[in-house]
Amino acid sequence: MPRVASGVLVFFTSAVVLLLEILAGRLLAPYVGVTLETYSGIIGVVLAGLALGTWLGGRLADNRDPRRLLGPLLVFGGALTLAAIPIIRFLGAFDLGHSPLAILTYAGGAFFLPSVVLSALHPCIVKLSLTDLGHTGRTVGRLSALGTAGALAGTFFTGFVLVSTLPSRPIVLVAGGLLVAAGLALSARPFPLGPVTLALCGAAFTWLLPGPCHFESAYFCASVESQPNRPLKTLVLDGVTHAALEPSNPLHLELDYARTVAAVFATHRPGAPVSGLFIGGGGFHLPRYLVEQRPGSSSRVFEIDGALVDIAHDQLGLPRPSPVSVSIGDARVLMRSEPAAAYGLVLGDAFGSQAVPWHLTTREFLGEVRRVMAPSGLYVANVIDAPPLRFARAEVATLRAVFPHVVVIADASISQAANLILVGSVEELDAGALTDSLRAFGSRAVVTSTSRDLDSFVGQAQVLTDDFAPVDQLITVN
Repeated sequence: MPRVASGVLVFFTSAVVLLLEILAGRLLAPYVGVTLETYSGIIGVVLAGLALGTWLGGRLADNRDPRRLLGPLLVFGGALTLAAIPIIRFLGAFDLGHSPLAILTYAGGAFFLPSVVLSALHPCIVKLSLTDLGHTGRTVGRLSALGTAGALAGTFFTGFVLVSTLPSRPIVLVAGGLLVAAGLALSARPFPLGPVTLALCGAAFTWLLPGPCHFESAYFCASVESQPNRPLKTLVLDGVTHAALEPSNPLHLELDYARTVAAVFATHRPGAPVSGLFIGGGGFHLPRYLVEQRPGSSSRVFEIDGALVDIAHDQLGLPRPSPVSVSIGDARVLMRSEPAAAYGLVLGDAFGSQAVPWHLTTREFLGEVRRVMAPSGLYVANVIDAPPLRFARAEVATLRAVFPHVVVIADASISQAANLILVGSVEELDAGALTDSLRAFGSRAVVTSTSRDLDSFVGQAQVLTDDFAPVDQLITVN
């Protein structure tokens, strides 16, 4: 086999496997969320496919003429690539949940076989490239290096360029289509009709089947839903409701957690202008609420996903120019450049699916939050957890390691996944005033503030640190 042709095939097929691995996180997010467990499952499935495919490919290359294998394997690999999205959507209809088994089912169903088939090509190409046993090491080393280079190119180009500029469907259609076209060019006549038929069906279903997203960004599968009889719009990210608001009335608070946060805000310098820092924009409802409800106040938002800013402007009523200052980037990084004692209110409201990103939960990060807070300021954190509340308890333990005063605001009895509002401050919090404010906003949540009650709530939970913060494993979703 010509050196250039063998190198191109190894490079390209390796790039497609890693392209699928990177895209898998975005494709699975609406069904299982974006967690460490999600990526662990995807990586494990792809690695298993690579191992099995290389082994099977070696056996095939020894038992059959590898020249007759290249075309069908390429076509079959392209067909399986094109079938990945329909398979995920088919499995998604069964609502398999978020467990590790569900993650492996989604990832295995969509990405295991493409990895097996595309990696099976490499031993066939190696055998066709060996013309002199005295140069075996050089040939194998060259093709291995090109395969690794292709994997790197697929990783970097997909992660840094493709997912931020294109939806998943056209990326998969182009990659699968190129594999099928290359396979047909290398296939003996007649063409392999089975894989070709599978490829055509996969492409058709990928293009025609409705997806779970109205908008697809580098970070989220986003949908904006309207109600026919109300001026209410709901922002859903990866299957989880993140905001519900009336675009023309930012003072309307639809969600219970939003009313609870607003009630906490109301206890800080009531009626006076205040500067607020919001970690996570979502629907930008609470930042707008603050500047509208308290004239003269300012809201600054750290939002990692620029597409959500556009959605807020185009779909959720955020004005242009905006009364809210927005910085695009990771809050952990952006926080470093903020001046000390600059904000009276800081709200932690960033999520990947139902989990707070782990690096925004640690003692080190909360130390940065305390640094940018005014001495009389409040840090308000929105978290979601379900019994036994292992993550919520660990986060309360972490707040107590940073702030002298901490309260927990939640329903008296939590039986399923629910929002808990945690508050940390340097100055002592008035639990009675918090309770009165909650009642004024229509909330029946209970304020837990005494040391004894907080000790009982925290139990043996560990403080989360940059060295150890297993948020995805601690959180309970049901």
